[in-house]
Amino acid sequence: MHRIPQRTIVLIGMMGVGKTTIGRRLAQLLGRRFVDADAEIERAAGCSITEIFERHGEAFFRNGERRVITRLMDGPPCVLATGGGAWMNKETRSRIRQRGLSVWLRAPIPVLLKRVHGRHGRPLLATGNPYDILSRLAEERHPLYAEADLIVDCGDETVEQGVDKLHEALAAWQPPEKVHVALNNHAYDVLIGKDLIDRAGRWLAPLLPQKRVVIITDEHVATLHLPRLERALAETNIRFDTLQVPRGEGSKSFSCYSDLMNRVLALGIERHTTIVALGGGVVGDLAGFIAATALRGLPFVQIPTTLLSQVDSSVGGKTGINAPAGKNLIGAFHQPIAVLADSSTLATLPRRERVAGYAEILKAGLIGDPDLFAWCEAHGADVLDGNPQALTEAVRRACAFKAKVVTQDERETASQNGRALLNLGHTFGHALEAEMGYDGRLLHGEAVSIGLQMAMKLSVELGYAKETDLERLDKHLTQLDMPKSIRRLGNHFSATTLIENMMRDKKMKDGKLTFILLRGIGKAFTNRDVELGPVRVLLEDAGCAP
Repeated sequence: MHRIPQRTIVLIGMMGVGKTTIGRRLAQLLGRRFVDADAEIERAAGCSITEIFERHGEAFFRNGERRVITRLMDGPPCVLATGGGAWMNKETRSRIRQRGLSVWLRAPIPVLLKRVHGRHGRPLLATGNPYDILSRLAEERHPLYAEADLIVDCGDETVEQGVDKLHEALAAWQPPEKVHVALNNHAYDVLIGKDLIDRAGRWLAPLLPQKRVVIITDEHVATLHLPRLERALAETNIRFDTLQVPRGEGSKSFSCYSDLMNRVLALGIERHTTIVALGGGVVGDLAGFIAATALRGLPFVQIPTTLLSQVDSSVGGKTGINAPAGKNLIGAFHQPIAVLADSSTLATLPRRERVAGYAEILKAGLIGDPDLFAWCEAHGADVLDGNPQALTEAVRRACAFKAKVVTQDERETASQNGRALLNLGHTFGHALEAEMGYDGRLLHGEAVSIGLQMAMKLSVELGYAKETDLERLDKHLTQLDMPKSIRRLGNHFSATTLIENMMRDKKMKDGKLTFILLRGIGKAFTNRDVELGPVRVLLEDAGCAP
């Protein structure tokens, strides 16, 4: 259980659900002021709501309702019961999201009918059959009510039971961690928390330019998480189509991209249709490239389901596919409008997948955050064991670090350091991946783990870093049984071939390789003056043939 936030608790829902009765008891329990929005409106207007409707109409009433709720949201925290239609106003919803905690008290139509039967002061029920009117209102309002922070189901329980249920839900509620990415011409949030997919409609509906999306996922992730996402989108009336691709790095090919693009276009998409990537880094890169190039650019949402994709590819807007000449050589920068990093998806990952993601977290600490590296030394085992709290904190720290780097150098154009530092370990890692053919025997994060150790070793050999830095990194990798040696892969590599792979890297400039090296833990820098001789010696010492 968590402490109930010191924010105004706003109860929304259909007439008759008990917002006023339950709200008043909840306020007593919490020691807060209770406010009934309808009573405030009547006080401000000097007449009853029925009279307002009769004299001025519903539009006049809704405008006054919006002003009253805005004023109340600017005041001290209270428990606020709103009218059934208040949440339907976009400005009101936005203000409540900024300052309050919204709770939808949800009840079936028969329960609502029983509670409103014979009661006066319900202008909307005075025009026809109450059942038909309530059913129509529910159809209109429920998709927007579903955007509330919390949903609490109400039935035939007593008021006391209803208050207890609401209080328990409030005490258990925990908002997601938020990392804000503020770029020059675009900004978005990375939300990190448990079960975000189950409420994806709540998080995405306010952001989508059109309530229509195309979900792109792979066959494996679809069996694990797709039904939850589809239910969440349907709950908020977001229309969706779902397209699946084969699992694995092979889907980041030009042929798969071409086929997928034709399938997307065949759906009759529009410029405001959003592409939603549900999956790991492969799906995120591929779907992001589709979003970047379809109709010259579509809105894009990342829902990364692996640790690696949550801390790496989901932040920063790099999208792309592989070419025969190398990894990620075809692509574009295309920033998402939101990232939902659902920590509950990590529970389904095997340890090997967590290891692959952890290498990117460790990389962030090595580049420029010695406190993060120290945190990894203390909590790395918990992350790899799947501890939920450790995983959430690791993702938050890594995303915050990457967001800071990306904000300062979005398109990797800085002449020194900048976003290029995020490639620490990748020059070696990508060369190994290319040599093994992206066939799954070596995961990207595993290749990065080996690359980190080799980058530190090269830094020591060239006199930039101290031997004690290498020993510290080596000890940590060993304690967690992380990949750190080419020999461990069991393949016969050629130093010449690996160097040729490196020469096809995107970071080539004027025919020279760019290496990311270290002057110590948390002190990465770019270097374009590394001779290939020491690199060859390093590779041969690691077990490669000449």
